[in-house]
Amino acid sequence: MLAETNARSILTHQNAWATTCHKRPARAGSDQTYPNFYRLICLLAMQSLSEDEVRKRLEPLKVIAAIEAAFRDRYQSTIVPLRSKMELASGVFLIMPCYDFAGQALGMKLALVQNEPETAMDRVQATYMLLDPKTARPTLVVPANYLTDLRTAATSAVATKFLAKEDARVLGIVGTGRQARAHIQVLPLVRRFEEVLVSGRNAVATHTFAEEMSMEIGLPVRAVDSRTCAANSEVLCTCTTSPNPLFDGSLLRSGAHLNLVGAFRPHAREVDSASVQRSRVFVETYPAVFAEAGDLLIPIQEGVINREDVAGDLHHLVSGKIAGRTDQTGITLFKSVGYALEDLATAELLTD
Repeated sequence: MLAETNARSILTHQNAWATTCHKRPARAGSDQTYPNFYRLICLLAMQSLSEDEVRKRLEPLKVIAAIEAAFRDRYQSTIVPLRSKMELASGVFLIMPCYDFAGQALGMKLALVQNEPETAMDRVQATYMLLDPKTARPTLVVPANYLTDLRTAATSAVATKFLAKEDARVLGIVGTGRQARAHIQVLPLVRRFEEVLVSGRNAVATHTFAEEMSMEIGLPVRAVDSRTCAANSEVLCTCTTSPNPLFDGSLLRSGAHLNLVGAFRPHAREVDSASVQRSRVFVETYPAVFAEAGDLLIPIQEGVINREDVAGDLHHLVSGKIAGRTDQTGITLFKSVGYALEDLATAELLTD
């Protein structure tokens, strides 16, 4: 009797699955019974979350810790190919896989960076999949807009922890989009900022953004122009899609630290060659940055710096292989373009 009940239940689920997929319902004894049941089991084994659920589950401090630990302990046991890109009519489509062969973890992010989104908040649309490393079946599929925003800001926070002055009190943000918002939310977790300066293209929108963020984080957030932001910030984050330098590098104050996160194409850069020349430069990873980051590739092409002038990568920093900040007056610069290990380490927190 139990076997008969289970069989009926299975067929019911199979028929629902078949209807959803617009396929012929399975019949007992047919050659479709096993394939449909197999698909059903795969579906039931896969976890999915909404964007709001992802936001609720991811705690910024835990993401910072996970990314720092990943670059320290997992970096050398992961396979992360350079991300694939496809130029679409609407923008650039990115494919970012990561396999940790020591930790037996596999994941992949799919993202579209739109050229002309309906709103600035819609520019990047992403989905993340955790996969069973033995079968490549998905075990978790989630919308990854917030995940991407948070892991990017958390990576900047890790770099800031090792490169910014301990007594840095003024945070500067160039940009007013999702990444700007995430950096304002996350970076105060690693330094005791007393003021935030924000620079954007539209003065009215920037003032509104500054007021919203001030209410949210409980710190003074002031809208300023890009020159003022560059000249007064002790930690400065560029979070824009601008293809051209946002300020004159001669304006940077001594002892400043820069996180450059917006540009990810060889022809685009958020800072000028003077900013790079004045800085002790660190990168997220050598292969990705030297393949994509115009912030460094353009000064290299100009002969302003050489590849050998890059002091180290994030693994070197967090593992103590290369010292971070060595004095109080030098300028440090961290360039990131997005690395799939960050996505994997963050997505794994959703399964805890």
